[in-house]
Amino acid sequence: MDPVVIPILVAAIVVVFLVAATVRIVPQARRYNVERFGRYRRTLQPGLNFVLPVADRINTKLDVREQVYSSDPKPVITEDNLVVNIDTVLYYQITDPRAAAYEVADYLQAIDQLTVTTLRNVIGSMDLEGTLTSREEINARLRAVLDDATGKWGIRVNRVEIKAIDPPNTIKEAMEKQMRAERDKRAAILHAEGERQAKILTAEGTKQKDILEAQGTQQAMILRADGESKAVELVFQSVHRNNADAKVLAYKYLETLPDLARSDNNTFWVIPGELTEAIRTVSAAFGDRAAGTGPPPGARSEGADDGAADPDASDKDHVGAPEIEPNSTLALDAVAAADEAAKQAAVAVSDAKAEAEAAGETRLPRR
Repeated sequence: MDPVVIPILVAAIVVVFLVAATVRIVPQARRYNVERFGRYRRTLQPGLNFVLPVADRINTKLDVREQVYSSDPKPVITEDNLVVNIDTVLYYQITDPRAAAYEVADYLQAIDQLTVTTLRNVIGSMDLEGTLTSREEINARLRAVLDDATGKWGIRVNRVEIKAIDPPNTIKEAMEKQMRAERDKRAAILHAEGERQAKILTAEGTKQKDILEAQGTQQAMILRADGESKAVELVFQSVHRNNADAKVLAYKYLETLPDLARSDNNTFWVIPGELTEAIRTVSAAFGDRAAGTGPPPGARSEGADDGAADPDASDKDHVGAPEIEPNSTLALDAVAAADEAAKQAAVAVSDAKAEAEAAGETRLPRR
């Protein structure tokens, strides 16, 4: 081989080595710390960078993007002496590559230990229920402590989240029973409230129904009473307009007797004292009509004497068929009318007795 070629090849290899050792290409979102003879020199930015071969070397390569660090569950004692395991998630970002490389040996371990101690200080001042319901407060206090401590390490803590809080199994069972009892309580309260509202609405509906029925009954009674009063008024006016005397009224009274005994609700009924008065009035009326064609004065005197001697007999003759001439037309009419009135009275009395006997109570008052 030509002796000149060998030195040229050696020189070319040295040049290539020096160029490769001089040029450094840094990717985006990366930072390289350069040391010169073991001392920090500078931090290389993304892109093409040049260093001195042999004198400069890259010590650390750091990622300045936001990182996520999930710690293992750590046991923490609450204020009420219960041990709970808390798992946290940390979001951080390197802001100063030099401080992250030279201010702390292992920033992840330092952050983890600082998180555990801060959690124990925070959780130790809370009971279990406060721990479970105060996640936002715990996160804020953790972030404040970590951000203040990691600032000199060139790290910014963006967010701290509690991923899980695991109490002991016995506490979990007790909490489940408590929650079940609370749900049953709420269900019972809602059920009772529903029944209460239903009863209130039912009572309101019944009240409105009773009020409307009472108002309807009142209006019906008022209208019925008004109609009856108008009917009585019309009858009264008609009676007075036609100048009806006591004889006609007494006869109409006898006509209403069968209606008194026709009621289904009466177990017994009372014959009023006006019945005998009405019979006497009708009999006296026809007796007066027959008086003009009656027997001779001597015969009436005889009858009057007999009546004076026997009052009961006189009443019977007066109520029944009075003594009149058989051949007189007026006498025959009077006798027929009196017999008809007596028959109607007898029919009314017999109907009343039959109704009373059918009901099991046979009572016929006497005047």
